[in-house]
Amino acid sequence: MTQARAAAPRLATWLAAAALIIVLDQATKLYFDSAFQYGERLNVLPFFDFTLLYNRGAAFSFLASEEGWQRWFFTALGVGASIVIVWLLRRTAGQPRFSLALTLIMGGALGNVIDRVAYGHVVDFLLFYWRDWHYPAFNLADMAITCGAVLLVVDELLRARKRPTAQD
Repeated sequence: MTQARAAAPRLATWLAAAALIIVLDQATKLYFDSAFQYGERLNVLPFFDFTLLYNRGAAFSFLASEEGWQRWFFTALGVGASIVIVWLLRRTAGQPRFSLALTLIMGGALGNVIDRVAYGHVVDFLLFYWRDWHYPAFNLADMAITCGAVLLVVDELLRARKRPTAQD
């Protein structure tokens, strides 16, 4: 069996996992967008609320106050990153930790791309805070991107520990 044929089922598995992330992300966003009024908060824990907020920018509302061009910039960035990720997934079939990290990032990126195209903003609904300090609201797609990025760092650190050094 050729390497490409062996990699195809693994690629399909990673793409299915990314699709599952997208479905879960979109389902939760649809729920909060329909069940809450904009800005409404429901206290869950002394440091956590469900809410409904919109973000026209990127992480931490980066570029949110711009006049609208950022919608298409971040959409293109998410689609472009996803294309590169699919290419990388095809090439790295034997690296499950790396592939999982890429899958999380791609699923999250495309979940937010869908929001940008459909609504012009990203729907956020998770809000952590302590007294007067508030962490910016976020969603499942943001969580997937963050977990994927952390896993990429962990993967690289673990791979670096296995590499022989020049002194070995």
